[in-house]
Amino acid sequence: MSGATNWPAIAMFAAFVAITLAITRWAARRTRTAADFYAAGGGITGFQNGLAIAGDFMSAASFLGISAQIYADGYDGLIYSIGFLVGWPIVLFLIAERLRNLGRYTFADVASFRFAQTPVRCLAAASTLLVVLFYLIAQMVGAGQLIRLLFGLPYPYAVAIVGVMMTLYVLFGGMIATTWVQIVKAVLLLGAASFIAAAVLWRFGFSPEALFARAVEVKTSAALASGASPAEAQAAGRSIMGPGGFIKDPVSAISLGLALMFGTAGLPHILMRFFTVPDAKAARTSVLWATGWIAYFYILTFVIGFGAIVLVATDPSYLEVGGAIRGGGNMAAIHLSHAVGGDLFLGFVSAVAFATILAVVAGLTLSGASAVSHDLYASVFRRGRTDQAAELRVSRATVLVLAAVAIALGIVFEKQNVAFMVSLAFALAASANFPVLIMSLLWRDCTTKGVVAGGSVGLTLALGLTILSPAVWVAVLGNAQAVFPYGSPALFSMPAAFLTIWLVSLLDRSGRAAVDRGGYLAQRIRSETGIGAEKASAH
Repeated sequence: MSGATNWPAIAMFAAFVAITLAITRWAARRTRTAADFYAAGGGITGFQNGLAIAGDFMSAASFLGISAQIYADGYDGLIYSIGFLVGWPIVLFLIAERLRNLGRYTFADVASFRFAQTPVRCLAAASTLLVVLFYLIAQMVGAGQLIRLLFGLPYPYAVAIVGVMMTLYVLFGGMIATTWVQIVKAVLLLGAASFIAAAVLWRFGFSPEALFARAVEVKTSAALASGASPAEAQAAGRSIMGPGGFIKDPVSAISLGLALMFGTAGLPHILMRFFTVPDAKAARTSVLWATGWIAYFYILTFVIGFGAIVLVATDPSYLEVGGAIRGGGNMAAIHLSHAVGGDLFLGFVSAVAFATILAVVAGLTLSGASAVSHDLYASVFRRGRTDQAAELRVSRATVLVLAAVAIALGIVFEKQNVAFMVSLAFALAASANFPVLIMSLLWRDCTTKGVVAGGSVGLTLALGLTILSPAVWVAVLGNAQAVFPYGSPALFSMPAAFLTIWLVSLLDRSGRAAVDRGGYLAQRIRSETGIGAEKASAH
């Protein structure tokens, strides 16, 4: 259903759109080459890139989806926060420096460094596009629900507006505009979330224990009102402080945890950000700053989720007749901002949430477009025999196609929890990109055949099991029972990818395999010293 028009929110939206379009115009004047379009010319500092990376992670799925998950299931929602966070040490110690030294525009530059270019880049482009599409769906669903609630627009129109806006940012401003919009949005979102959390805790004397105790009372009362016995109601109330409410079995918990932890190191739009800094030292600095901001933000989402239980679930003005939250479960944080700050702060938070979505979808779209134009068109089809202007034309055409596809899929997946949709993107990244990247960087005997076979197995298995899972097979396709009973496939698809890379590489005795193994020393020297690495552009 559509909500009533919120004029303070519209004013905030208009102000934000004006600011970001000004940034895009400024960036468009500085975007002259492919290096500017894909990697901001390598001129972003470590601190700035850390904020931009944190901005990518503090997405609509995190702000709206994790808060909604904690609102619905309490403690279990933490699995998203912790899973996202613990992936960062892997990025810091194993990937960041090597990535910056070996790559140019996309993670395929790194994965294919010593291998045959065509098969590895085709695989990398396919996995990048699939990860980007699943991630885009989550952002578009969150955006559509938010704009529908505040502007009173029909959901399809709301999704279309987001698609058009992000297309403008990427088409004209490239990575420079995307990065600066991300930085502005990260600062605004951290400020808004800090205020909400402080306002919630202030009502409980800054005592988290008092907040949690009140949340248990609210859940107990709700269970009693729905007809549960006193014993059942008390158990339901206490359940939000323990595991088992959202994820029912250990296999699902481990599988989701693996996807979130290792998927972080395989997300193409995050990996691209390490090419926007001038050197490996700045890449490491980026990760340190990003980890700090992300950890702080996820602590805030925990307070926001429990704050919504106490302040939103007990106020009928935020609820439908049947007790469901108005505008959908993903709107818990938005309603809480109104509860603690009134109409004006609701407008500010809504504009920030909108900014969050636009910035993330712009980064995702740029990543997908780079995979098509740089990996497929320039490196595979044209084999390097093309100019930058033609490559950029292909990239911009891909942006238009991706925007149309994202709008269509955003409408189809309207009812899904956005945090869950992001977890599916992480499962694909953990199953295809992460094994390929790690094995190609760290294992001397890894070969082209091994990488292609293992990456294909991981990608196909993760995608197939996702389609057969309850989230798609039952919720989207309408079947009675899922073929694959678990929500996340990573526990099965990621080990299968590693095992296949290992086995096929060991059995590979081809001439190409000898070349692949012989190139390991040169790759290692460049990855650890930076000799021969791409330099930043001078503007």
